[in-house]
Amino acid sequence: MSKTAAVFAGQGAQAVGMGRDLAEAFPECRELFQRANDALGFDLSKICFEGPEEELTKTNITQPAIFVVSVACLTALKSLKPDFSFDVAAGLSLGEWTALHAAGVVSFDQAVRILEARGRFMQDACDETAGGMVSVMRLPLEKIAEIANSTGLTMANINSAEQIVLSGAKDAVAAAEAEVKAAGGRAIVLNVAGAYHSPLMASAATRLAEVLAAETLQAPGVPVISNVTGDPHGGVEDIRRTMVAQVTGSVRWLDSVNWCSANGVERFVEFGPGKVLTGLIRRIAPAAGGLNVADAAQAAATAAAL
Repeated sequence: MSKTAAVFAGQGAQAVGMGRDLAEAFPECRELFQRANDALGFDLSKICFEGPEEELTKTNITQPAIFVVSVACLTALKSLKPDFSFDVAAGLSLGEWTALHAAGVVSFDQAVRILEARGRFMQDACDETAGGMVSVMRLPLEKIAEIANSTGLTMANINSAEQIVLSGAKDAVAAAEAEVKAAGGRAIVLNVAGAYHSPLMASAATRLAEVLAAETLQAPGVPVISNVTGDPHGGVEDIRRTMVAQVTGSVRWLDSVNWCSANGVERFVEFGPGKVLTGLIRRIAPAAGGLNVADAAQAAATAAAL
């Protein structure tokens, strides 16, 4: 029997105006934004809807903002199609927290608070050390691993067989960019605040561990794929441990999608701003069906397609 996976957007998908039409069209979505405002103690909805962009791109605002918009996208679809359900959940980096919420592991308010703290800790880690990231394409995985080793970078995101992101010290990123070009590949230095998913985020991981130790988590209602392993999470303590490791570890998106495909998933529905994951999934699992919900119009189109 074919299965459906719900997948959730990661950082970088944010855009000023996101979520506004959902809040206007669906009272349930409007309520989510108000709950987030109350939990955070500032007007997150105003920043999502009106910007300014430099405020929205602050890591401690971006992370809860993308989470709330992604949950609003799922809520809108369920409002239009109440029988919508999914068999597996996954998300890219911060999107994994949205997947854990969708699977019942953390409440909405918990996730908003955790992601604000996670974003703040990661921004502080960025400020401590000059780091960066470079996206590498048109080279085999083995060659990219070789370049990572020679420059001291980490394979931060294994997004697909054709796209790997390396992360680490700023000077090492420049050296890797040169090596990639010399090897005939394509390198794009990313406009990010620091070296996410690398050992340079160690202080953020330590501080997140303290936050998570005080949170009560529930067992997931459906399998949630771990970015760190590319396999489903285990019990509550495993989730707590792995979500700390995720801050410094590689995001194994390629493995995550492959696990889904190997276990009967034939349809992926992406929730949240943009459609980055839908594009990656199309490359990894071209036979799978892909839908995405980023706004009210797409919620209606996806409900009709389902």
